[in-house]
Amino acid sequence: METEKVYKKKPEWLRVKLPIGKKYTQLRSLVDKYKLNTICSSGACPNMGECWGEGTATFMILGNICTRSCKFCAVLTGKPNEIDWAEPEKVANSIKIMQIKHAVITSVDRDDLKDMGSIIWAETVKAIRRINPTTTLETLIPDFQEDKTCLNRIVEVAPEVISHNLETVERLTKEVRIQAKYERSLNVLSYLKDQGVRRTKSGIMLGLGEKKEEVIQTLKDLRNAKVDVVTLGQYLQPSKKHLPVDRFVTPDEFNDYKEIATEMGFIHVESGALVRSSYKAHKHIN
Repeated sequence: METEKVYKKKPEWLRVKLPIGKKYTQLRSLVDKYKLNTICSSGACPNMGECWGEGTATFMILGNICTRSCKFCAVLTGKPNEIDWAEPEKVANSIKIMQIKHAVITSVDRDDLKDMGSIIWAETVKAIRRINPTTTLETLIPDFQEDKTCLNRIVEVAPEVISHNLETVERLTKEVRIQAKYERSLNVLSYLKDQGVRRTKSGIMLGLGEKKEEVIQTLKDLRNAKVDVVTLGQYLQPSKKHLPVDRFVTPDEFNDYKEIATEMGFIHVESGALVRSSYKAHKHIN
């Protein structure tokens, strides 16, 4: 892939509708008033209006500087800031103010920490449970370098869904997720299920140069890891520094993948150009 090939013209099916609705307007006002931090707004997610209208939002913890340098991700890479031990309470209070029914928690990778951030992860879930007892949770976790102690901290606080994204097919993993490993991510997902996690989930991006047979093999690998929910969406290049879009996958192709994944036995499949890993996340707990 040559990074000079930037910004292909987006097709009609990638046009995003402006967020509207009473619930969205209310949440937008609260976010601005209290300076709440959601990935939905900071990441300009195309589904923000729809998700907020359904009472779902995504929050990122452990700062906004990542220790990894994935070529698809717009999050800054570098030396992270010190841990904010008050963050669990801040996130929990944000969820209360926004009256969120289903919250997705994600984070940067913190390979600089001995516990890789897993203690803050667990404390955040506990704080949300205490302050928002009716809110359901999905934790979209890093691989924690497959450290069982770190993974067990997430398992023990029992979010309704634990997800970890594979992001791409095996052949492209080294290029797309430089410090990650395809097999390690599968091992993490498999371990979570072996520990009794009721609902596991993963997501992959399309349009990075993968072939159809590779996508199908990736779906098979996820099912072999007993993953319950899978999301498939179109990769969009965040900036000229990131990997270029190889091609735009058509709606018919996304529909085909949804049918294939459903036939494989996934409990829930989201497949479409604008699908992101948190899209319709509240439906993934049922």
